Amino acid sequence: MLHRAIELLAAHGIAVEAIPTTGPGTASEIARGAVASGADLILAAGGDGTINEVVNGMVHSGVPLGILPAGTANVLATELGIGRTLQRAAASLHQCLPERIALGLLTSASASRHFLMMAGVGLDADIVYNLNLKVKRALGKVAYWMGGFGKVGGRLPEFTVEAEGREFRVSFALASRVRNYGGDLEIARAVSLLDNQFELVLFEGANSFTYVRYILGVLLRRHHSMRGVTILRTRQAAFCCPADSRIHAQVDGEYAGLLPAQVEIVPKALTLLVPPEFRARRPAGEEELTWTTSPTR
Repeated sequence: MLHRAIELLAAHGIAVEAIPTTGPGTASEIARGAVASGADLILAAGGDGTINEVVNGMVHSGVPLGILPAGTANVLATELGIGRTLQRAAASLHQCLPERIALGLLTSASASRHFLMMAGVGLDADIVYNLNLKVKRALGKVAYWMGGFGKVGGRLPEFTVEAEGREFRVSFALASRVRNYGGDLEIARAVSLLDNQFELVLFEGANSFTYVRYILGVLLRRHHSMRGVTILRTRQAAFCCPADSRIHAQVDGEYAGLLPAQVEIVPKALTLLVPPEFRARRPAGEEELTWTTSPTR
């Protein structure tokens, strides 16, 4: 599939060098090296976790990033509307246009990490932390659902979120830059990668059975009006927990450490190739970008 995708790119004058990753964390260094060596286009062929690594190697550079989806959920590909296969995305890449967008930044006591789509704290990050990678490789997205339903019947740890001068006690918080969640759901309903804000969605309650009701609300697209759910627009938020608790965080579906932590918007941090239809959603007054070099390598 990758070989066919490269042929489709070549047919449109985009010559690429395929560089394989050698393990978790190596995509960032590969991307950073490509930027330093003068590449005028970087394509990430992989899932949302691989794309996140590439983004962290490209942040604040002027090199455009293109997406060739090949992962479990492909949230970004779904959000952009480029299809969920390498070949379909490669065939339409020449039509995409560069858009300078903001990134999120999660900072904790142990590390800082940029993210393109979302940061989750609490329930979903705990699922990511405890995910069996062998089961994920075998079952894909089903492995996440299994991890989630495995929480039913237990008590969920709670933590504090501070945003927009208010304080909330919740068991799951999502700071999202995309509407799509996990490839199947829409939790943040009114946000775009073209915005310079997060949509912060907060779920209250330590009783895990409450989340059966929340999931039903999300499926019916009614959770925004449900008791126990708060939705805010913000550029930053802080997450704190009691000293005797361990609350996990994730970014773009990848584990990102423990609380305390904060998220913030980093404006104009990445150039992303997007389809013309997606680019047309740009908020009024935002500037456009044009190619300064030909995307030939």
